[in-house]
Amino acid sequence: MSRPLILIATLILLSFTSFALALSLGSYSISPQQVWLALSGNSSGIEHNIVMDLRAPRAYVAFVSGGLLALAGALMQVLLRNPLADPYILGVSGGASVFALLAISFGMGATFVSLSALAGALCSILLVFGLAHAQGSWQPSRLLLTGVVLAAGWGAVINFILSISPDQPLRGMLFWMMGDISQANADISTLFVLGISLLAGFVLARQLNILARGDMQASALGVNVRTLRTGLFLLASLLTAFAVTQVGSVGFVGLIVPHMLRMITGSDHRILLPSCVLLGGSLLLIADTLARTIIAPQQLPAGVITAFIGVPFFLFLLHRISGRPA
Repeated sequence: MSRPLILIATLILLSFTSFALALSLGSYSISPQQVWLALSGNSSGIEHNIVMDLRAPRAYVAFVSGGLLALAGALMQVLLRNPLADPYILGVSGGASVFALLAISFGMGATFVSLSALAGALCSILLVFGLAHAQGSWQPSRLLLTGVVLAAGWGAVINFILSISPDQPLRGMLFWMMGDISQANADISTLFVLGISLLAGFVLARQLNILARGDMQASALGVNVRTLRTGLFLLASLLTAFAVTQVGSVGFVGLIVPHMLRMITGSDHRILLPSCVLLGGSLLLIADTLARTIIAPQQLPAGVITAFIGVPFFLFLLHRISGRPA
């Protein structure tokens, strides 16, 4: 068996293991046999309700959202040719956070919070691409600069909202901003978006491999660099928007997963992109499982756990890059 197939098989096994742990562990432990009976519809009672009504939908949301973030991060890193790029670099999460916090402050339910977050993310995308439009095209450097400035502006609005909000909704706001999966909706549309985006990335994998070598080389080999970059920026932004809508601003998944896999398997996007989806989904699912079991029955935001994992790895990346010869 070739090395890429071994990697994919290992990540599939990791995905099933992370789902098994997510369905079994928590403030109320459930044996693997009881989990299987609940999934197969051959059980009833509290175990069945916990698995099917609480843990399975939450595990689904965590896995799909982690896959969305990792896939968006992989696209951003090849577009910017920077291993430290992440899905939030264009300020999408800032717009989603502002609209979601406003919905929470008005006492709206989880569905309206998610819809508000999606509206804010899409608004941020439109602002970035509208403001960055110049001479009939979008230039990557202009997009990046506009996104960074807009993210700073959204950050100021977020701080203002938190400063004037009453104490009652403040906890929910902070949890959402740190990545809270407990109130997410298990919507099939996110899985559809992930599947279509992964298929599109796989179709464009050869062009992405060429683009990673540089714009001049890609143009010489017949790649329409401008069109490809614009399309992939939009795709990565939409992936980020759907992920933020589901789980809030979960950091580091889109940063560390693509770079880690590049270190293991190289930069062939035919292998890298599906691997990112599997590992990103597993990472966020494991992080969410830890978040609700470490100090059970209390729960932590999943973003806290991903930060504990991501910060040391991020510092390791900086050390590796700073140690390279110029």
